[in-house]
Amino acid sequence: MMADKVFPRTMVEFEARFQTEAACRQFLFERRWPTGWRCPRCDAARGGPNRRGLVQCAHCGHQVSLTAGTLFHGTRKGLGLWFKAILLMMTQKNGVSARTLEQALGLSYPTAWTWLQKLRRAMAGRPCDPLTGRVALDDATVGGYRRGQPGRRKGGGNKTLILTAVERHTQTMGRARIRVVADHSGKAFAAMAAACVHKGSAVHTDGLYGFRQLRADYAHTATDVGSHTPRAVEALPAVHRVISLLKRWLLGTHQGAVSGKHLPAYLAEFEFRFNRRTATHRTLLFERVIDLAVRTAAPTYRALINTHCDTLQRVPT
Repeated sequence: MMADKVFPRTMVEFEARFQTEAACRQFLFERRWPTGWRCPRCDAARGGPNRRGLVQCAHCGHQVSLTAGTLFHGTRKGLGLWFKAILLMMTQKNGVSARTLEQALGLSYPTAWTWLQKLRRAMAGRPCDPLTGRVALDDATVGGYRRGQPGRRKGGGNKTLILTAVERHTQTMGRARIRVVADHSGKAFAAMAAACVHKGSAVHTDGLYGFRQLRADYAHTATDVGSHTPRAVEALPAVHRVISLLKRWLLGTHQGAVSGKHLPAYLAEFEFRFNRRTATHRTLLFERVIDLAVRTAAPTYRALINTHCDTLQRVPT
């Protein structure tokens, strides 16, 4: 973005800034090539959009698509509509569902769902620094309820197991990481910790046997809470609050309709939003998503429904 342009902070300012497709394309150009465009063929630094909307080199005439290699590649809708979708997703406190996006922007439901899934893919692919300092770690299950199966077995095959790690400060919570894991084994728990928590950090968990393997790489403290839920909340308040917020978000915004296959994508969005909850202006999240979008190749619809969400953010065992 140009240094002399202050990014819009309100909806009115946003609509004034991006009222034409040309303004949207110029903004995307500046975010994709912040230090200036260079021709991939002759390395010339002079070029700009032509009548077809392609970036054309002023020296050799080579043309490059503005959206090639980005999340917007192949879209049949204008960037202005995409920008509105991203703004709605990021400025609404609890995000938006595909049904809400469909109604707000006049999209078909498959298009709205696909756009949101693509944006979640970009969020999931962002670089994430490991959590540091004091970190609380606990497991939870998300999904359907099955009567007669208490505790961690509740829900059986309808539930998806997740691990949540949260930085603990004196009076506040820091960043969070949430990942799907295959089971309660020490190997699965250690793999999640290795991917999300800086080695040597002080990790606090409950007394579940699977957490014992963390002792090899972390200053591990375990509190035996048994099956007593209030005691578990008291021992690990930060991580239980994040899990509670996550479940409330899934039940509220998405009506609890998120399947285990697609859950990792929704976890990526929740984590992205939670870790930026203190942003002074919600439109700053829009800028961050655009930066991620220009560095993320657009997945196909088939990839989204068949393979993307089934493996995204899953911790190998």
